[in-house]
Amino acid sequence: MDPEVPSSPSRQRWFPLLYGLSWTLVGLAFAGQHYLKAATFGEGVSWTVALQGALADWYVFALLAIPAFRLGRRFNLGGDHWRLRLALHGVGGAVFSLVWILVRAGVGEWLFPGHRSEKPLHDLIRYVLVATFFFNMLVYWVVVTVAHVVAYSESLRDRERRVMDLEGRLSSARLMALQMQLNPHFLFNALNGIGTLMFRDVDAADAMLVRLAELLRHALDRSGRQLVTLREELAFLDRYLTLEQMRFGDRLSVSREISPEVQEAQVPNLILQPLVENAIKHGVEPLLVPGRIAIRASESAPGRLRLEVHDNGKGLPADREPTLGVGTSNTLARLLQLYGSQARFELEAPPGGGVLAVVELPLSR
Repeated sequence: MDPEVPSSPSRQRWFPLLYGLSWTLVGLAFAGQHYLKAATFGEGVSWTVALQGALADWYVFALLAIPAFRLGRRFNLGGDHWRLRLALHGVGGAVFSLVWILVRAGVGEWLFPGHRSEKPLHDLIRYVLVATFFFNMLVYWVVVTVAHVVAYSESLRDRERRVMDLEGRLSSARLMALQMQLNPHFLFNALNGIGTLMFRDVDAADAMLVRLAELLRHALDRSGRQLVTLREELAFLDRYLTLEQMRFGDRLSVSREISPEVQEAQVPNLILQPLVENAIKHGVEPLLVPGRIAIRASESAPGRLRLEVHDNGKGLPADREPTLGVGTSNTLARLLQLYGSQARFELEAPPGGGVLAVVELPLSR
């Protein structure tokens, strides 16, 4: 019986009807009770009279409940001044009851014109006050209680929305912090590689600097985005691999197996680069023979995207758990922030040797 119109447009259309229907049902229940009581004790009240009287009672309550509800929301009983507000509602309940009596008397005169009681006026007023005053007060407090419950539930929902908003912003801030940590790490490794190459081939080092500038410009263009398409991620990875192949020459070969249907899949920005960088540093660089890296992407199951980076290095240590560097630990942290338990990141030791880095996440295009 909440008289406050909800803010939702769909509810605004239906609320007046539902509000009126609620009070009508209460009126019908009291009309039935009055009619059955009169029939039982032989008072001879017709159903029409019982129905008119009960609906008149509760429709007046429905009208007066609107200001009572708003008063209940405006002055709730919480806080430091609850005694003052309790006194205010005591006065409000008395006014509510008296106004109901006056309005109901006018409605009764309109419904039953010419009907007069045989009792003296002061006896009639005393009878009406005793019969209805405290019941009307009870109705008022029911309305005020409903107002308090509605206000409390709305404050809970508002608090939940604020908490969710704060959690979202905190998650975004964590992701940005992880990405900012990843970019300097990548830049440091690239500059370290250029510094090493300068002692062997200055022209090649100069060409790498130009490529690095292009790569950084491309990275800055995407720095504000947490998700990119797999096509964009692979394009960025190609620029990075161009730098690495300039450094390693024939010692590094890269193959790709990318299913066409996942080219437009959404993936975290810079998800593959740290995995490839890790494969080069720990898998290819220590080798005396040419190193190979295979990059694969496919739909492993309906609605699941699987990314793989496989190198032919010495593999994982057999006697201890593999330690995660900055790039791989950031990859794991970002996946948890973005997808929670729906994402998976593992380093595996495939039968053919080397290390297989596997990322599985929800597939969305």
